[in-house]
Amino acid sequence: MNEVSVRPEFPAAAPRDPGFAAVATELSKVYGSGDTRVNALDRVSVGFTRGEFTAIMGPSGSGKSTLMHCMAGLDTISSGSVRLGGVELGDLNDNQLTMLRRDKVGFVFQAFNLLPTLNALENITLPMDIAGRKPSRAWLDRVVGIVGLADRLDHRPAQLSGGQQQRVAVARALAARPEIIFADEPTGNLDSRSGAEVLGFLRDSVREEGQTIVMVTHDPGAASYADRVLFLADGRIVDEMYEPTADRVLERMKRFDAARTT
Repeated sequence: MNEVSVRPEFPAAAPRDPGFAAVATELSKVYGSGDTRVNALDRVSVGFTRGEFTAIMGPSGSGKSTLMHCMAGLDTISSGSVRLGGVELGDLNDNQLTMLRRDKVGFVFQAFNLLPTLNALENITLPMDIAGRKPSRAWLDRVVGIVGLADRLDHRPAQLSGGQQQRVAVARALAARPEIIFADEPTGNLDSRSGAEVLGFLRDSVREEGQTIVMVTHDPGAASYADRVLFLADGRIVDEMYEPTADRVLERMKRFDAARTT
């Protein structure tokens, strides 16, 4: 197996393939017009396989966060197609899109997005409470234990450190067992030990529970927990790596930097 393989795009039939939790076909995202026009994404075609952990990496401004936001239905697209669980996002109205995100998608972002009036446990179970679903107590206990929140569940966000608030956000995304989780630097505010525990749990949730995770990160160490790494540059997927290690990812990123400065 080559250390880095290139797959410019998936076949046209990919959106109908039941093996994909999410698929983009010829996805473009443009900001501004005229002299201020920016092609944040340029005809990207990619699929995220069910039960796979994918990391997205690339230089600043490469489009990695934009890709995640478009795939998650958090940002509109300029052209092309995005499908989540076989559902075409462009066919949904605002209410339908909100319900799809609530019921099928988990989110972990750098901004914790916790409600200040709720305690940690209430923030974790909030998406399920809104949907009228009761969480599995055994699964909830496991999630809480692995992120180290057992003794902080009755604390409100203002009473928690930044790292603890991020753990609440991670637990909230995992507790509902969504079809796919989109994570933007999910361990960015955690110490190395806590970050490793969370990444290990994310990886285990993929391997043992069939969870699908798409994570944007700049950290080669975090990317090494994934099954696959996608590399973006200038709004396009330019490389793909399977079975990544931190050293291999770091070497690839160094080659990116070298190419951009020559």
